[in-house]
Amino acid sequence: MRLTLDKQQEFARELLTQCSDIAGEKLVSELLNADQSSGAGIKAQRERVAVLKERLQEADSMESRIQSLLSVADALVRKSVWIIGGDGWAYDIGFGGLDHVLASGRNVNVLVLDTEVYSNTGGQASKATPRGAVAKFAAQGKAMPKKDLGLLAMAYGNVYVATVAMGANDQQTLRAFLDAEAYDGPSLMIAYSHCIAHGYDMKKGLEQQKLAVQTGYWPLYRYNPELHAEGKNPLILDSKEPTLPLEQFAYNETRYRMLLQSNEERAEALMQLAQKDARERWEHYHEMAVLDA
Repeated sequence: MRLTLDKQQEFARELLTQCSDIAGEKLVSELLNADQSSGAGIKAQRERVAVLKERLQEADSMESRIQSLLSVADALVRKSVWIIGGDGWAYDIGFGGLDHVLASGRNVNVLVLDTEVYSNTGGQASKATPRGAVAKFAAQGKAMPKKDLGLLAMAYGNVYVATVAMGANDQQTLRAFLDAEAYDGPSLMIAYSHCIAHGYDMKKGLEQQKLAVQTGYWPLYRYNPELHAEGKNPLILDSKEPTLPLEQFAYNETRYRMLLQSNEERAEALMQLAQKDARERWEHYHEMAVLDA
């Protein structure tokens, strides 16, 4: 879809220059050089395209260049493409495809709804499942830590990456979406998504999201490559240093609590490791965020 839209825009721009005698040099210049990084800019471009269509139709010509431009004129307006999927796809079975899309450098936005488990196929563990959580194929609690998808994407250097948790910081969530939409390149948004498979009343989902951030389990950040081009550190850490123990978040959920009931010794050992994971993850991002560009 992205490749098709890009090709249509390329064709429209080529035809536009060929029809400058009909459209007018000023309008052609405005259409070709429009800033469409904001909603206002896109709205203004739509209005220019409407004027362009009127002038082409008023020409009352059956010339192929005019008919062709009329058919693709809307491609001059910036269009966004969003790919939406779960963690089982993004972290696991579809990771190769996701990686290919990010590596393409194309202007594609990816939203990962991270429930940390294969929610729609029975609750199997995925590479997004955190250490200590119980799931199918991890009945004794997952022994290995969660894969850091965001850090892998940052390694490319030209991918916009953000983690969000609406219940913890809705303004940061909105800011990240706006940044990703405006960024002219691949973007990856990883959204903490509470799920019935976590084993608690979903009406408390936003409260759990807040605890996930306060315990350091889910750090909030935005990595914008454009800042690096300005001589600034591209990573902005939006969450503060953890203030609560991880168990205050984890033991509200059956996926952690059930192991405590069946194998207390293993549950406590895994929780200690999970606490260490959370602390080290936050410290690693903090170190990256304070480095000079």
